[in-house]
Amino acid sequence: MRQLGIRKLGMKKLRNLGVPLTVSSLQQQYRAGELSPQTVVEALIAELKVRGDDGIWIYRLPEDDLRSRARALEKAAEEKTTGQTHPLWGIPFSIKDCIDVAGLPTSAGSPGFVYTATHTNPVVQNLLDAGAILIGKTNLDQFATGLVGIRTGYTVPHNAFSKSHIPGGSSSGSALSVAVGLVSFALGTDTGGSGRVPAGFNNIVGLKPTKGLLSTAHTVEACKTLDCISIFALTAEDTQTIFETAQSYDPTHPFSRPMSEPPPRLGTYQPKQAFRFGVPQPAQREFFGNMDVEGLYERAIATLIEMSGICQEIDYGPFLKANELLFNGPWVAERYASVGSFIEAAPESVFPTTYEILSKAGKITAVEAFEGLYAVEVLKRKSQPLWDEIDFLVVPTTGTIYRIDEVEAEPLRLNANLGYYTNFVNLLDLCAIALPNGFQTNGLPSGITLIAPPHSESYLTKLGMAFRANHRGSAEYRLGATAFALTL
Repeated sequence: MRQLGIRKLGMKKLRNLGVPLTVSSLQQQYRAGELSPQTVVEALIAELKVRGDDGIWIYRLPEDDLRSRARALEKAAEEKTTGQTHPLWGIPFSIKDCIDVAGLPTSAGSPGFVYTATHTNPVVQNLLDAGAILIGKTNLDQFATGLVGIRTGYTVPHNAFSKSHIPGGSSSGSALSVAVGLVSFALGTDTGGSGRVPAGFNNIVGLKPTKGLLSTAHTVEACKTLDCISIFALTAEDTQTIFETAQSYDPTHPFSRPMSEPPPRLGTYQPKQAFRFGVPQPAQREFFGNMDVEGLYERAIATLIEMSGICQEIDYGPFLKANELLFNGPWVAERYASVGSFIEAAPESVFPTTYEILSKAGKITAVEAFEGLYAVEVLKRKSQPLWDEIDFLVVPTTGTIYRIDEVEAEPLRLNANLGYYTNFVNLLDLCAIALPNGFQTNGLPSGITLIAPPHSESYLTKLGMAFRANHRGSAEYRLGATAFALTL
């Protein structure tokens, strides 16, 4: 795939007209000498000033720091110590503000919680070492608790396509920074869907890797045993590039694990290669009255069949039972273990809905925790045979989307609805990729998610690229909320 709109542009044109900030686009421009990191940084600084406080950012690096980073990269390239040998040379990115960078503040979405980090998360360090330029830290549902994206102690963000609709969470700012063209990629976190829901709501790609492959050391944890670092980008190809660069086994972190071989059928994907995919039985599909998303999902199934896929209806019941365990079971207590002492000491600093969720978690008993562990193992065993019948599961990323005022009126019920197709993935140790799936009649995006056994990231990203190439219609190729589109 290539991108429209790539041509030699000066800084003024870059700022006024824009170019797609995909990793491949910028790398092409850098190799051709048509753009430089300094040019890109200056354009982004100008755009950030124009946008002002739009709810995307909690902390941005000082302008002089960004300029110094760009100059240092260019100088090192001239001295042949970096440049094209560094896979992300000059690529701008953002990170969710529950991920630490030494010397920078971490808030987890709560102004009263802020501390200055003393260590840098290993994933972030790998990206910096690869030449990427950190622009700043982004907004989120406070303490990564929620799928709506508006439970924050800072300016409330909104959907990239509608000021009245939610952006999705908890990694709302990370997804938005990619969708509106301020960075090439972003890091989020994902416990029950936070790296997928905002991707679906903002027409971008969200890769949720296998647990432990991207170290969660030096983060504000939601659920230590479930948390994943997730990746947002404009294309599936870019998520794979970032994943390969960011990955490294972290022996200092007890929940880190090395990459293993994927299931035999999921070692690689080639165009027109046959595959078997599962979908929930019609009676188990839930769209909460949204016929547009239902129709787009049916069309996605048809596209996958046209791509040599064999569709099989499966019993979605075990996945629904796993969903219930995540937010209505003992794993909520893990969130309390992370930040419980803070919320009890400073309840006024906590978003009301977040406080309601976390304060109840302290009452969960050890017996209930063990019962939850047993229940998950039963569900894993019950669902395991499914992966012998299908290669991956295809679900809507969410069954619908809500307005901000709707979520404010019913925060818990509507948030739960958004997790119908997401909450079980980490509990059952699966990996997933959220893909754009066209637009509803109201102009808002919709998405699908491909879910597979652990260590299948390369297969999913390549299949995701093929899905977008085969999904007909110009609107499907739009890059986030930018003015640019993919062509084939």
